[in-house]
Amino acid sequence: MSNRSSSRGRMVRHMFFNLLLLWSLIYDVYITGLTHDDPKEQSWNNQNLDSVPQDLDVRLRRLDLSNNFIRQLHTLVLPRLEQLDLSSNQLDLISEGAFENLARLEELNLSRNALNNNLGSNSKALRSISRLTSLDISMNGLSDNAAELYLRNKSSLDQLKMTGNTLTRLSHSLFQESKGLRAISIDDNLISVIEQGTFEPLSQLEMLNLAKNNLAHICDFKLHQVKYLNLSRNSVEFFVTREDDQSYRLEILDLSFNKLLYFPIVPKINSLKYLDLQNNMVGTLNSEAAMVTEANSLFSEIMNETIVRKNNLHSIWRQMPLIYLDLSYNHFRSFPLETLGLLSSLETLNFSYNCLQNIIWNIRNYSDSGNRRQLFFSSLKHLDLQSNGLVYISQLFLNALTQIDTLNLQDNSVQLCAFMDHLESSESTQRINHNTSCVAFEQLQTLKHLSLKENNIETLHPNTFQETSLVSLNLARNPHMVMHVSALDGVQTTLSSLIISETNMTSSDLSLPCMPALTLLNISNNYLDVIPSSLSCSPLREMDIRNNRFVSLNYSLIHALSVHLNVVYISGNYFNCCDSKWLKTLNELKINLPDITETECFSGDSRVKMTDYLKSSSVYCVFHRKTQEVHIVQMFIIASFVFVIITVFIVFTRKLCSTERSFIV
Repeated sequence: MSNRSSSRGRMVRHMFFNLLLLWSLIYDVYITGLTHDDPKEQSWNNQNLDSVPQDLDVRLRRLDLSNNFIRQLHTLVLPRLEQLDLSSNQLDLISEGAFENLARLEELNLSRNALNNNLGSNSKALRSISRLTSLDISMNGLSDNAAELYLRNKSSLDQLKMTGNTLTRLSHSLFQESKGLRAISIDDNLISVIEQGTFEPLSQLEMLNLAKNNLAHICDFKLHQVKYLNLSRNSVEFFVTREDDQSYRLEILDLSFNKLLYFPIVPKINSLKYLDLQNNMVGTLNSEAAMVTEANSLFSEIMNETIVRKNNLHSIWRQMPLIYLDLSYNHFRSFPLETLGLLSSLETLNFSYNCLQNIIWNIRNYSDSGNRRQLFFSSLKHLDLQSNGLVYISQLFLNALTQIDTLNLQDNSVQLCAFMDHLESSESTQRINHNTSCVAFEQLQTLKHLSLKENNIETLHPNTFQETSLVSLNLARNPHMVMHVSALDGVQTTLSSLIISETNMTSSDLSLPCMPALTLLNISNNYLDVIPSSLSCSPLREMDIRNNRFVSLNYSLIHALSVHLNVVYISGNYFNCCDSKWLKTLNELKINLPDITETECFSGDSRVKMTDYLKSSSVYCVFHRKTQEVHIVQMFIIASFVFVIITVFIVFTRKLCSTERSFIV
């Protein structure tokens, strides 16, 4: 019995130890998994290395050897390595077996080296990497043939960068062995020719960057799969797509900094939302009609059509879901109302830096009747017309901006109309505007942000912005502007930001109403010496009073404003050091004074840095008071002396007169 129980005990103990051992092994495996399977990363960036360090940890997953002086790369034994960065070295020789033991390598950066040398060995080395998804061989001086060699056996490649090489021609065989590419950057090369079939077979291609090359024409765009296409900074003169019923996925097209004379003819069925045409030559032709006719003729010529059958440009643009269009820095002398009016989804239009002087409502009438066509920019919220030389804007154009939120008229020559509340009809308003060449904003009920900076505005009439919803208003750099007392009536309850800098205003010129929503005020670079007391009702968070003629600031006003104030700019004034209770309040409340180190105040005849004054204000002011007392004593002595002299002179004169009388008698 005892033997049986002892053997049973030994069995239990044996099982217990086995379980303990098993648990220990499981725990070790678990801990080992946590420590050894975690991604390991090592950086030898910018270490002046001329070769790869020895005895690298075989568990490494990411290795950064960039910005060194490595010229040759030999066999690497890093079976877990997934990312390798060898950019910005002097690498010109990679041994054929260098990457054979990198079975998991997915991302390889070889940019900024000299891979145009030893093409045979280098290309064979890259050919051995079977799982590579991202390859960067930018800035290696690669020619067309060299690039093709490096792309052999790259079926898993997803992203490719070949920026800054010397490619001149893209052949249809370039990507034959890497048809899974999703993103390609071949910008800043010398490409002037793209063979048909180069990109079309890449069914996964979404992003294509061909900026900064020598492309002159896009005659027949066929990339249905591409979502983002960058052709900026080439020499493109026209962009034409053959009309078909296939759907294109293109959403972003960048044609900026080219030589376009016409609007691009994009795919008929498209998804285009962002179109950048800045810095081209669109609008060089005298009229919108001429430009549209020329574009349609060009389309017919390229497509070998003998007769111009219809307005292809307009029929295609009418279907575009475009929400952003940049036409800045072109050559428009008239606003293309009919073409842009077709864009029913357009929200943002940048038309700055063109050659407009007037925006005239020259919409053609319907052919079958004399009735004027109705045209509205029903989705347009942001319109930038800066630096055009505008003098006149048709009221009918402004009325068509039914959803306008932001209007930038900076650097033009716009004069503002007086508020015409007694004119009911648009015809009357139009007649007034034609006669006076002024601009009225009273119909823009959705307008929230308006910039009239640098327009040489002469008069800001009463109720100028009545019936708008202005939140921010910029009136800066109008040096001759006369501002009427009630100029801001109608928007005083909505204005949150007001800029009236560089207008040469004195305190007697500036009259502001109570603005209970105002949080930012800029009245810098004027001749002001008093802040309007009406601002005491404003929850100002930021105030700029730089470069004026302030000697002191109203303490009670500053104290009232300090409840909300965060930032105040004060430099460039003539502050009196000993009349600065307002400054101490701002300082004690820790309100940010970003230019306090540049600010000076005056104590007697000396200038004092505000920062020094705040450290020991009593010293400067005691000295100032003593100086004042000395001056008072001196003035008293001088006045007494003058009084005595005058008294003596009067007495002497009287005695002399009485002596003369007695002598005569």
